[in-house]
Amino acid sequence: MIVVVGIGADGMSGLPEVSRSELSRATVIYGSQRQLDLLDGTVTAARRTWPSPLLPALPSLMDDSGGDIHVIASGDPLLHGIGGTLITLLGAQRVAVLPHVSSVTLACARVGWPVQDTEIISLVNADPHTAVRRGGQAVVLSRDGSTPAALARLLTDAGRGDSELTILEQLGGPGELRCSATAREWAARPPGDVDALNVIAVRYLPDARRHGALPDDAFAHDGQITKQAIRAATLAALAPRPGQLLWDVGAGSGSVSVEWCLAGTGCRAVAFERDEARRARITVNANTFGVRIEVGSDAPDSFGMAPPPDAVFVGGGVSSPGLLQACWDALRDGGRMVVNAVTVESEAVLAHWYSQHGGELRRFQHYRGEAVGTFTGWRPAMPVTQWSVTKAVSMPDTT
Repeated sequence: MIVVVGIGADGMSGLPEVSRSELSRATVIYGSQRQLDLLDGTVTAARRTWPSPLLPALPSLMDDSGGDIHVIASGDPLLHGIGGTLITLLGAQRVAVLPHVSSVTLACARVGWPVQDTEIISLVNADPHTAVRRGGQAVVLSRDGSTPAALARLLTDAGRGDSELTILEQLGGPGELRCSATAREWAARPPGDVDALNVIAVRYLPDARRHGALPDDAFAHDGQITKQAIRAATLAALAPRPGQLLWDVGAGSGSVSVEWCLAGTGCRAVAFERDEARRARITVNANTFGVRIEVGSDAPDSFGMAPPPDAVFVGGGVSSPGLLQACWDALRDGGRMVVNAVTVESEAVLAHWYSQHGGELRRFQHYRGEAVGTFTGWRPAMPVTQWSVTKAVSMPDTT
């Protein structure tokens, strides 16, 4: 059994008796140097710092420790911590967790926010732009002392300069500090000497949250964009699920990738686009909406650089020889593929694939009311043919 003990910035004095007892009987304790330094003389176990990189070394460390293993971790080890990592690796039956009060709970207590109304965002191993939001409030777990200034700049660049940021350092310890400003103020004059152990309470302003497909003008684009109405139908067919990966092929502005990532917790995308200027716009849109989009170049030439997708959307290049076959081959069993076509030639390709693999074939036609002199008339948009299919799960060969 591996016992993971949470500890706060107040060290041993803040531990309950059950956690003290576990540490006193331990023979070996793993943790970061900062966490191990919080232990006092009542703990006689051998203290070992984590190797770097950590994840590849964990299985051998666990096997070489003779079965008596204790781990010291910050706050609640199951909140973006080593406790969850060990459970995923070894199973819940082999890991016991003794949590401390989390930094998120302490931060919410300091700023007066109900925890259930507050999003939790970790930047410990993620890019700072993934903490950009268009409204609401969050406690952001920082990677180090530079994170608050980096986030302030990103929010300001994304039009969220009025967002209110509070840095909370050394929460729960004798050196606890708090300072507040707007993102715009810290983008202009970054806070100095921020302790590496900090979290940021962020109220995102102005609050521009909305549900459903975003308007086209919310994205940077050059006209090469899946329009709002068709994008809504496309996302419905793609059916995003939490934690899944989308390949957006012929991505244009990346609008489908953005909507996919916003649709579910942990959703991410790889956007393939051959035009360099459009690739730059995809990055701008990803930063604006705080989503995880990796930008690739030509399809299918760069497919081998990306992990296998759970879903594929093809919005451009449908009639390119071999493109749909390459997408189909890369798609995981049980994955979903959605292809939109607007030309006769690309429709012919979809008809062929539909005859081979089934699925659903739809055509969308919508009209927009526009001025005709002093009156209003209907202006048709180009019809869009859509093929969607779920790839069958391969059965193992038992012969």
